[in-house]
Formats: sequence, structure tokens, C-alpha cells
Amino acid sequence: MSYSRMDSGDSLPLYSRENDSESASTLGSQPVSPVINSQDGTDLAYYEVSSKHHIPSSYNKCANLLLHVPKSVVVAGLLTIFAASYLLSLQAGNLVYINEHLGIIGVELVVSVISLTAVTVMLYASRMRSNTRRGALLVIMCISAALYWYDHGERFEHHGFYNLLVFLAIFIPLNMAIALFYVLWCKIDNFIVYFFISLAIGGIAASASLVHYRRVFDQGTLGVFQYTPGECQWTGRNIPFIDLLPAGTQNFWAGSMYCRPESQKIKASVDGDGVLRVACESEDKDVFVDILPETRQWPLKDKDMWNVFNHLVLKRIVRLPYSSSRPFVLNETTQAVVVRCGSSSTIVTRVSPSLAKLPVYVPSSDSDTRSSGSSASAPASARFNISGVPKVQLERPNVIYLMLDAVSHRQFYRRLPKSAQVLKTLHRPGSHRLFELYRYHSVGFSTDNSTKATYVGEIFPSRPNPLPIWAHYRDRGYVTARVETGCDDWAKEYTGNKYKSQEYSVGNRSLDYELSSPFCLPEYYPNVGNAFGNFKGPYSLTARCLYGRYVHDWAFDYLSQLRTELREHRTKQLAHQKDARPYMISATFLEGHEGTGEVLRTVDDSLAAFLASMRDSGELNDTVLIIGADHGLHMGLNFAFLQSGRIEHKNPFFAMLVPEWLHEFSEKYQTEYGSEKVSPFAANEQRLVTPFETHHTFRVLADWPEFETDSWKRSLFAAQKAGRTCEEAGIGANFCMCKIPTTQ
Repeated sequence: MSYSRMDSGDSLPLYSRENDSESASTLGSQPVSPVINSQDGTDLAYYEVSSKHHIPSSYNKCANLLLHVPKSVVVAGLLTIFAASYLLSLQAGNLVYINEHLGIIGVELVVSVISLTAVTVMLYASRMRSNTRRGALLVIMCISAALYWYDHGERFEHHGFYNLLVFLAIFIPLNMAIALFYVLWCKIDNFIVYFFISLAIGGIAASASLVHYRRVFDQGTLGVFQYTPGECQWTGRNIPFIDLLPAGTQNFWAGSMYCRPESQKIKASVDGDGVLRVACESEDKDVFVDILPETRQWPLKDKDMWNVFNHLVLKRIVRLPYSSSRPFVLNETTQAVVVRCGSSSTIVTRVSPSLAKLPVYVPSSDSDTRSSGSSASAPASARFNISGVPKVQLERPNVIYLMLDAVSHRQFYRRLPKSAQVLKTLHRPGSHRLFELYRYHSVGFSTDNSTKATYVGEIFPSRPNPLPIWAHYRDRGYVTARVETGCDDWAKEYTGNKYKSQEYSVGNRSLDYELSSPFCLPEYYPNVGNAFGNFKGPYSLTARCLYGRYVHDWAFDYLSQLRTELREHRTKQLAHQKDARPYMISATFLEGHEGTGEVLRTVDDSLAAFLASMRDSGELNDTVLIIGADHGLHMGLNFAFLQSGRIEHKNPFFAMLVPEWLHEFSEKYQTEYGSEKVSPFAANEQRLVTPFETHHTFRVLADWPEFETDSWKRSLFAAQKAGRTCEEAGIGANFCMCKIPTTQ
């Protein structure tokens, strides 16, 4: 005999006997006998059915599973745990506090997910009065609304929205998997056997994949992380579970990763005389030109990224009507304009003034970085002049630095495969060589410490008015240019409090060209509310678009213009045997700075094209190209829950291309003057190095064809100490992730 039970006034979850035609017809022809159960005072109707005409086995199996009705107190208790653990995960503080308590916050979020999942399963996979179920759902909605109202911020002090994203990223897939399991378990006989077989096969496949990804984790373009005795190793169990997720998995719900083209096609360009020419697809549309302000000369007080810089850019935009009947001539200092045709817009950039009109900058004596008193590593050490060294190029090399914010070594290869392939083709012994740093270790949690170490040489600047590294180049005759894609100013943001006056202009002091204002436009950078939210702005987890193109494409356009015009001018100067001015260009890209780690994929095509252009132009024969990051991703699932994510956070990407002549000189200098007779580049690839060495590398290049021997020893052109510890490298003990194994 088989029995089925139905509480009066209740319904069965997921499967209803009334919807089963076979069961209905069978029951309709069989005698039934009601049984009264008065133990709890409730009339329960049992229908005895002959075993010959039984309810389908799949239904019986599910029914037997659900015989035990969950007590209301259990649901209430689980909801209490859910609310309390989620509330505890909202604990807030500054950056240091969040870093120290991130593990606890992650555990609290997981507990809240498990608790609410248990409630959800009870509500829909067990018999419960309809009113009780509806009441529980109402309570869940009220608790969720209250928690969201309590904290839905997007900053360290209030990070509720980030918690919500992580919660949903775990809760939704988990509950979908449970629902699928339940449906299949009810519908398929012997499903549990099939499930464990599939689980075993999946486990074997996942294990094999993890072995592969663990090996890939250590790989680079030309080499691999070597487990050299005596050198530090990454601490903890490095199991990269995050690589099991296909690309796009973590933010598929955020929408398309492509930019929607503008409705009107606009052709606009500026000729050598500064004349702007515009052609709109619809000739009947009025055309306007927004003259974007030149921000290079602005004082520090005008460049505060927190609701000052972007608002001043918008306030100082000048809008003028455009007419093709008369020339539209741009001011010589204008770097960018926005051309608007109806509802569509485009950006036009240029390098102005031209190099022929750009005077060589002469620094004032009180801030000249060539004097010993202004050096971050004062007093000045002995200098080495290479003019007497045979077969060494005396012409100063160009320097290009691309800073990819929050991109680890592994993340570069995970999300930028096309760029990685092109990077490999840049290694051409005899012309230029590529090397990577596998133990490159950041010196701080976020951008702050690592970039100060790179640009200033100190995490805590010891002198007032600390000038960034591009000022060193300008003082030595270089043409300096910088692109900031986040509507901010590095000097103001990270060293602004070290200047005696906020009226001081670091840009005017250290740069010849600057492009920032296009990236402050409200179509990309919100001018109301939180500019650093999850769905718009420089940290958004959606595609970052501006007038139908990726934001970074506008930056690469300007970089290409800079390279072309500066190089053409230098070539002409060399042809006339004149002192040709080299250039130092730096640019910051923020696509890696968001919790899912997916937006970085949008940069791949443009970065690959940029690298291929540099390779094909031949400029790498006299240009040092550095592609580096300040740190790895410091948010999201990988960082919050996995040791591999914490390793990635401390291991930013770093690759450097040097001309062959510079490579040969470094090898010879190391052989003659170094403490070790090794290749400095090969040695440093496998040794612990930091942004401090990057700073001194920049210093050496700025001083060419002579340099301070102390800076050389601390640069990447000299072999750094073997078996170096975090303490020796300037990495805090609590932040160190690469340690030398102790002998047991």
C-alpha cells in the first residue's frame, strides 16, 4: 500500500497531484477511506489507494522527503541568523580596517547566504500552510529592504552595495542549482546515482582544470615563475578556483560589454593650423562645439577629484555654434573639443602647441630636480658618464609608461589574451628585448602606496612639494605628457597635502601636455550622486563608454597622436643634426578597477593594436616601454574568499621592453661593477622587486647618458639581491605575501 498526505487548505510545492491526469483518473475510480488524526487538533485526510493504481513513483519519492513540516521557530531562527550575519558584514571603517577584517566580512556574508537559502528551501520544498509561506516571504522582503536602506553605500565607510552584489553573486547561483537538483530528483528515477556519477566526472574534470590553471598561474610571455631555492615563494595554498568560471560569468547580468554607436555619424578633424572641420550625416542638424578647458595649468585646489575637478571642467566649457561657411580656429592651448550634431557627439583631440613652438622648460632653482637638494634620495651619489664607453648610444631614449590599475600578473593573461600574444612578438633580440617580473610585489593595499613609491620614490614623502617623476624628465629637456582617464590628478590625490600651497600647479610645473577634461564629461563621469558607483563612472562594472566608444579608445587615440607628432619632430631634428628632444609619456587605465574583473576584457583589442603599432613603427629601437600595475584586484569574490586572489592582489603585472643597446650596456655594467656576474634582467625576473626599483629605473633613464650609481644599483638595470626578504625590499610585514620557506 502507498499513501499520500494533503493538509487541508495547503498545496504541494513544485508538483501538484491535481495537475497529474493519470493520478486524477486513478483516484477517481478507487474507494477511499478518510482517517482522522486528532493528535494536534487538525483534521488530516489520508487517502488509501491500492498499490495497483499508485501515484507515480517520482511523486511518492518527493512526498516522502517532505513528510516533516518545518517548525515556524526554525524559520524564524534562520531569518534571525540571516539578518544578524548580514548586518555584521556591514561593519565599516577606513581602508586599513576593511583590509584587516575582509576575511571575517566574507564569512559573515556566506553565513547569511546559507541561512536565507535554508529558509528558501523550507518554504518551497516542504508542506506549509499558504498563509505561513506568504508571511515568511513578507518578512524576508521587509528584512531585505531594511538592510538595504540601512547601508547601500559604495565606499569603505559604507559598503552595503558591494555586500549586496557579493551576496547575490553567491545566493542566486546556489539557489538555482538547488532548484534544478530538486526538480531533476523528483522527475528522474535513480537520479541520485546519476548525480553522483556526474559529480565524480565533474570533480575529475575540475581537478584536472585546476592543475592546468595552477601551472598557468606561474606562466608569463617568455618565461615562468621558478621555484628557486632561497627565493621567496607565494604563501598559502594557491588554488585558482576563479579560473573555472568562464569569461563574463561574474557580470553577465550587468548588460552588454559593447558601446552603443551614436545615432548620427560625425566626421571631425583639426588640421595643422588649428582649423576644425565638421561634417554631420544629417545636414539639417545644428552643430555645436564644446571647447574643453585645458587643465594642465590648474592649481591643486581645482583638481580635487571629489566633486571639484569634474564640476569645474563642466563649468569652464565654452559652447560655440559651428558653421562651415567660415573657418573655426581653435585656441593654441586647446587639446580637445566635443562636436555635437543633434543628439550625437564625438571628441576631437590634438597635440597643441606643436613641438616647433614648444619651448624647452627651464626649472627654477628652488625646485630643480637636477640639484642634489631636491632629490628624494639625497644626498646625490657618485655619477657615471657613459660618453667614454664604446658602442653605446648616447641619444636619450624615449619612455612610455602604461599603468593598468588593479591588474595582477595572472589577470593580465586571463583577461588580455590578444595583448599577451602581441607582447610576445615584441621580443626581438638584436633590436629590443622583453622581460617580466614574476615576483613583483606591491607595497600597499591600494593605489596610494605603490604609485607614490613609483612616482616619488617614497611612500611618505620626506620633503615638501614632492614632484612626480615626470618633472625629473621635463627638467632634463624631455617633452612630458600625461593622460588621466579617471578625471583626477595624481599629484593632488596622493601627495596634495604635502604642498605648501594649494595654489601651486604641479601640472604646469611638470607637464607639457595633459589630457583629462574629456574624462570628466557627465556621459561617463557622473556629475551628481556618487561618481564611483557600480554602474557608471570610472569604477563601474559595466562597459565604460563615451559617445559610442570605449573611454580607453579616446585615450589611445591621443597617445597615438602624441607618439606620431613627437616622433616626427624628433626625426627631423636628428636629420638636421640638432639636439632632438625625447619624450616621456604616461597614461593610466582604470578598467581593471572593479569587483568582477570582467571589464578589463574590453581593453584587449585596443591595447593589442597599440602594442602592434609600436612594434611595426620601429620606435622600440629607441624607446623604453613599461606596462605595469600598482596592485592586483582588491575586491570581488576572488580576493574576498580565495588565497589565490590575495596572492594576485600583491603581485601586479609588470613587463618592460628595452632597446638592444641598453640591454647590452646593462649586462656589461653588471659584469664589470656588479657584485654578481649575472644577467640583471634574467636575475630580476625571479627576484623580489617592488615599485621602488621602478622609480629608480625611471630616474636612470631620465639622467641618460649619465646616471647616479646609487640609483643604478637600485634600478631594474642592476641585479637585485638574491634571497631578498620583504623587510629588505620595503614591504610591510603584515602585507608580505612572498616569503622564503624555512628549512624544517
